[in-house]
Formats: sequence, structure tokens, C-alpha cells
Amino acid sequence: MRGGAMLVSALALGSVAPAIGQDTVPTVTLADALARATRLDPDYVRALGQIDNAEWSRRAARLAFIVPSITVGLDATKYSTEFFNVGTGQPQSTTVNSRLVGSYEVFRWAKFTDLSASNAELESAEAGELEQRFRTAFLVESDFNSVLAVQDLTRVSEQRLKRAEEQLAVGRARVVSGAAVQSDSLQLVLEATRARIDLARQRAALLVAQLQLGRRIGAEGAVRAARTDSIPPAELPLELPAAISEALQQGPQYRVVRANERQADALLRGRRGDYLPTVALSGGNITFDSRFFPSARAVQSITLTVSLPIWDLGSREIAITQARVDRDVARAIRADLERGAARDVTEAYEAYRTARTNVDLSGVALAAATENFRVQDARYRGGASTIIELLDAQISLTQAESDLVQATFV
Repeated sequence: MRGGAMLVSALALGSVAPAIGQDTVPTVTLADALARATRLDPDYVRALGQIDNAEWSRRAARLAFIVPSITVGLDATKYSTEFFNVGTGQPQSTTVNSRLVGSYEVFRWAKFTDLSASNAELESAEAGELEQRFRTAFLVESDFNSVLAVQDLTRVSEQRLKRAEEQLAVGRARVVSGAAVQSDSLQLVLEATRARIDLARQRAALLVAQLQLGRRIGAEGAVRAARTDSIPPAELPLELPAAISEALQQGPQYRVVRANERQADALLRGRRGDYLPTVALSGGNITFDSRFFPSARAVQSITLTVSLPIWDLGSREIAITQARVDRDVARAIRADLERGAARDVTEAYEAYRTARTNVDLSGVALAAATENFRVQDARYRGGASTIIELLDAQISLTQAESDLVQATFV
């Protein structure tokens, strides 16, 4: 029994290998991480692209009021037999025609609604980009804080192992001197073994968290998070009613749904305008010849077209119905989100206040656990307490340290 206990003690005292390559892992600050990750997030790149698309839609809607559509064409045809060529006035088997055609819509109701819809689309895209920027920043900060948290939890595990090894040395000395029974040493061996297992797990989790942060900021491999100055969480600058009002007016997701509703309403008005006539003015210049570039004969034309749709087999009515449904859905989404603003903002507001309180209380608990361990350690060294009391104090201290880390970063 005694030899087996000594063997277990020797194994338990074996050193734990340090984290692989931690000394060579580069370090990044939160500001650098945010700057590097912004344009790497696929969702944020997509949001920027939506702004470009919306801007071109608005440009096109504006240009429709002042710029006609223009088409240029040139074609040459070779026939198997000769015929009278209008351009040259002679029998030939080759014709070359060039065309320049311009068309301008003098009146079309959808031109006005398209402009309103494109303005709403651009506003929605800009608000969506802002929302995605906040979401990307949240993900970066989450990964950054995760690395900081695991770094601190690794430090907690290292301190736990250090305390366990110190207590194991004390316990073995007391067993050898006869001041304690052999079970004390075995209890401490068990605690030291558990501390080594926990440390190995934390170091593996640290490497995974650092790799995730590296991926987020476009780095090749793992990245360490630079620790900032420890400051207590600040008080929120707004009271809850003001925060709800601010969220409704400036919150990106609320701006997005309002803009989507305006866009859907403009598209519905445009579909209803299909019952109105359309007036278009077009002009063209066609040149005929038998060779490049044609110049033998030119014909100009100008056309005023007024069209009034009467019945198109229900396609217009179907389009209006679909646009009305889209408008009603967008309106319902906007109303539902605004009704839920009080609940959503209150949840986030109270969660922050609760987390801030948890940090303060966790600090108090850590101070109490530290003092309790100091007292129990001194009592055990003096033979005034049992190994169970010492281990309980040691476990409580480790738990208090972990709770403070979790409260700070989670």
C-alpha cells in the first residue's frame, strides 16, 4: 500500500507540458482586430454590395427622367442572288444597314414610384450595412473576449495546480511525520490529478479560441488577445425609456423594416399605375448601303406612341395583388418589431445591469474565498483542521476565480 501510494504521488507530481507554441503566437489588440475583421466577414461584404446595388438603382431611376434609351446597331447580309438595293439604287447581293434609335418615355407612372422605391431601397441597404457592422463587431469582440476568458481560466487552472502541488508536499510531510493519516496524501493526489486534467483541457480550449480569433481577423494560425486595462463596467448613459425611444428611431433593424415598408408601398403604387396610359417619344436614323460603313441612303423617323392597356389576361391584376401582399407583410413585420422594441431593449438593458452586478459580487466572493483558503491553509499546517476542510476551501477559491472570469467576459 505504501509503495503504491508513493508511486501515485510520483506520477501526480509529474510536470504538465506548457501550451504548444504560445510564446510564438502573435498578439492583437481589440482595435486592430475590429479593423482587420470588418471587410473579411462575408455578411458585411454582402451588405456593402447591397449599398452599391441600391445606389445604381437610384441612379437609374433618376436618369430615366432626363436621359433617353439609345441603341446603335450595324449589320451586313450576303444574299445568294442579286436584288434591288434601296441604298445604292442598283441590283446587288449585299446589304449593309446601320441604325441609331433613341426612345424617351414622356409619361409613365411607374417612373415616379420607381424613384421612391429606389430611395427607400438605398436607405434600407445603408441601415442594413450599419446593422451588419455592429453584428460583425459583436462577433469579433465575442471571439476576442473568449480568448481573454480562456487565458484567464488557464491561469486559474495553473494556480489551482500550483496550490495542489504545494498542499501535496505539505500533506506528504505531515504523513511522514505522523501528524496526518495516509488518506490525506491520497486526497491531495486526487486534487492535483484533477487540476492537471483541468489545465490540459483549458490549454486545448485556449488554442481553439485563438485559432477562431485568427480566422476572424484573417490571420494564418492562432492569435493571442492583448489584455486591456482592467476597469469596472460603466453605467449605461441612458435610462430605460430613453433607450427604447432611441432604439426605435436610430436602431438599424427598425430603420430597415421602415424602409422596406416604404419600398413595398411605392412598388404597389407603381403597379396600380399600370392602368394609366404610357406616352413615349422615339426617333431613329437608318442608313442603307452595300459596304462598310453605309452612307448611300439615310432615313430618319420620329414616333409618338400612346398606349393604354385594356386587358392582359389578368397579369396586371396578379402583379397588383402580389405587390399588395408584399406591402402588407412588410407593414406587419415593421409593426411587430416596433411592438417588441420595449421587450428587446429591456432584456438587453437588464442583462447588462445584471452582468455588472455579477462582476461586483463575484469580486466580493473571490476576496472571501481567498481569505477562507488562507485561514484553512494555516489551520491545516498547524494541525487545527482536516484535509476535507482544506480541500473545500481550495475548491471554493478556484470556483470563485472562475466565476469572476465568467462574469467579466461572458
